[in-house]
Amino acid sequence: MRRRRSFFATCLLGLVAVLLIAAAGAAIWLAYFLPLQVEKDFGPPAAKLSLLQLIGYDLQLMSVKDRLLKPLNSSGSTRPFTIDLGEEVPSISRRLTEEGFIPDGDAFQIYLIYTGLDTKIQAGEYSLSAAMPAVQIAARLQDATPEEVKFGVLAGWRLEEIAAALPTSGLNITPDEFLQAAGNPQIAPSLTQVLPSAGSLEGFLFPGTYRFKRDITAGEMILAMVQNFTGEITPEMKQGFAKQGLDLYQATILASIVQKEAVVEDEQPAIASVFLNRLAAGMKLDSDPTVQYALGFNTLQNSWWTNPLTTTDLQTDSPYNTYIYPELPPGPISNPGLSALKAVAFPEQTPYYYFRARCDGSGRHSFAETFEQHVNNACQ
Repeated sequence: MRRRRSFFATCLLGLVAVLLIAAAGAAIWLAYFLPLQVEKDFGPPAAKLSLLQLIGYDLQLMSVKDRLLKPLNSSGSTRPFTIDLGEEVPSISRRLTEEGFIPDGDAFQIYLIYTGLDTKIQAGEYSLSAAMPAVQIAARLQDATPEEVKFGVLAGWRLEEIAAALPTSGLNITPDEFLQAAGNPQIAPSLTQVLPSAGSLEGFLFPGTYRFKRDITAGEMILAMVQNFTGEITPEMKQGFAKQGLDLYQATILASIVQKEAVVEDEQPAIASVFLNRLAAGMKLDSDPTVQYALGFNTLQNSWWTNPLTTTDLQTDSPYNTYIYPELPPGPISNPGLSALKAVAFPEQTPYYYFRARCDGSGRHSFAETFEQHVNNACQ
């Protein structure tokens, strides 16, 4: 009987010892090895978590590991996602799940609390994709600064005006970097046969609103604008240029002048006809914007386009001064828009050789066939 009791006591003590060893092992695993593994997968925990909270989140994260580290859809496209000012984490997590960005909003919220990122999410507009793992989306939501910025180029801007818009654009390109790149025609292989070897890309940076990545280079930016230009020039337009006796480079030069002369867009075809008529007759173009381009920046007016021009200005000795030199200037004086290019390709058929601004402040012009009519159109 005593032997039997002794045996049971020994077994009980052994069982207790095993349980204690198992408990100690579990405690060591929970307190040491589990946190190491979780930290390896998800990064360090937030300092605010207590030991019990940390153990709880460690266990939960290990159970949903794949939902956080694997994307919901590896071929998912990029879509917009907006976080409203004051929106709370549960709402954000739920919407991310409902809109198909992440597989599990609850797991996402656990990860945010574990890392402390739940207090750092910023309101704003984001570009997210289901191809991004949930942990990557969580990191993206910490910075509302967009990866892309809008950059606008107005029709009629010259290279220096585009460069001047860069410092406040959000792009990491300096004006000097832009101008240096724009002075290198080799950046645009599609224009190799069009541009003179010593020319620049003035005239071929198509106006419009672009979306550029912040880290885009000057060369990449310029190439995108040139590609827009070449993409807009249709075979019919090229045929129209040829019908006027112009190649693409000459047509762009004339379009750049038409762009600066026309205040009202619907007058561009008529203004183009005047210049084409003058070229056909061997007359000088007598265009003010070409002189303005030659003069460059006017520090007193803080403008690249001096206005009004003086008699002395009109005598400026420059190949761009069409009051002195006949035919087209050696290069474009601005970057024309599509309407100005089309006006040169498909001008109105008119008998006009002159035009001048009307006196009513409308921005429109009075056109004349003879110089006498042109003089009579002057403001009284």
